[in-house]
Amino acid sequence: MQNETSVTDDDIPQPIDPALVRYLKVLVTALTAVMILGLVAIVTLLVVRLGSAPAPALPDQITLPEGLTPLAVTYGPDWYAIATATQILIYTPDGTLRQTIDIQTD
Repeated sequence: MQNETSVTDDDIPQPIDPALVRYLKVLVTALTAVMILGLVAIVTLLVVRLGSAPAPALPDQITLPEGLTPLAVTYGPDWYAIATATQILIYTPDGTLRQTIDIQTD
C-alpha cells in the first residue's frame, strides 16, 4: 500500500497581513525596551542602596553572659543590641554593656 497524503486547507500557508507583522514588531520592540530599562533601574537601585551606608563599627569580640546564645543583632547610631531567647543586651560601640532588657515569655 502506498502512503497517501491529502492536502487540506490547513496545510496551505495563508497570507500574513503586513500591518499585523508591523504591530507585533512594535510590541516586541517596546517590551524589549521596557525590560532593558527595568534591568537598568534594578541595577542602579542595588548600587545606590548597597553602596551608600557603611557598616557600623563593631568591636572585634563580644562576651555574652554565661548560657546566652545570640539570635539576632541590630544596631543604632551609638549602640548595638544582641537578642537572645530571654534578654536583649544593648552595648556601646566599644563593647561595654549599657542595658539589659528581660523578655517575658508566657
